[in-house]
Amino acid sequence: MRRPIVFIAAIAALALVAIIAIGVRNGRADPVRRTAAIALPDWPRGAAPVRVMLLSDLHYGNWSTDRARLERVVAQVAAARPDLVLIAGDLLAGYGRDDAPARAQEVAAALGRLAPPLGTFVVFGNHDAEVGDVLRHALAKAGIHATENVAVRAGPLGLGLSGDTAAGTARLGPVFVGLDRLARRAPLARVYLTHAPSLVQFLPADHALLLAGHTHCGQIVLPIVGPLINVSRVDGNRYRCGLIRDGGRIVVVSAGIGTSNVPLRFGAPPDMWLLTLGPAATR
Repeated sequence: MRRPIVFIAAIAALALVAIIAIGVRNGRADPVRRTAAIALPDWPRGAAPVRVMLLSDLHYGNWSTDRARLERVVAQVAAARPDLVLIAGDLLAGYGRDDAPARAQEVAAALGRLAPPLGTFVVFGNHDAEVGDVLRHALAKAGIHATENVAVRAGPLGLGLSGDTAAGTARLGPVFVGLDRLARRAPLARVYLTHAPSLVQFLPADHALLLAGHTHCGQIVLPIVGPLINVSRVDGNRYRCGLIRDGGRIVVVSAGIGTSNVPLRFGAPPDMWLLTLGPAATR
């Protein structure tokens, strides 16, 4: 009787090892490049469309995102030749400060090589909150704009760069004021960038586009069961993943590049979004 039990246990152990190996491989896979064309109603007359690459959740420094994988991701972004790169937080893995300076310099050096025509802009996520000053300094030295709760212009776009609702750092008042001030100087199309998509509940219905990450699209999403963890926290799983049209608003939530908690992915591959933003069609 003991031999069949040992055999079954061995098979179960091998199956578990295989599942973990597949999950690790999925977590380290090259991100899927998703594309969408989005028409914005407030697009400045005569302005050319803008190609925007949305990245999120690099989680650099853990098993899923080491230096070699980061370099591959950067090369993939560069090959797409975007006009603008927007990064929706959680650049670093973990929450501690011990290795933050070294990791910050490495991730900044890699991202700094992109140099798209309209710039690279970063907001921070909950994993970055404790080391934001270190990370901000490293990114600035690499020519990357890392700031929050402000509005900036990038070509025909007014970027509302918000803090993170998950970390309690979001302050939308200065963002709204800044965008209004920029719009009085010259027409612009408003785009909001933040880490967690739950910011959408605080945006007016006529603000057209929010770009976010944080959810990892569930990271582990099982057939029938669905995502094991819901981190979107607004309206059920409505803002868990992908491109969501919500009345007059559009929300794009990236699955991100890296992983957190466990270095596994199932049913939620890493991705990046190449968005072509332009004017609404006229009749």
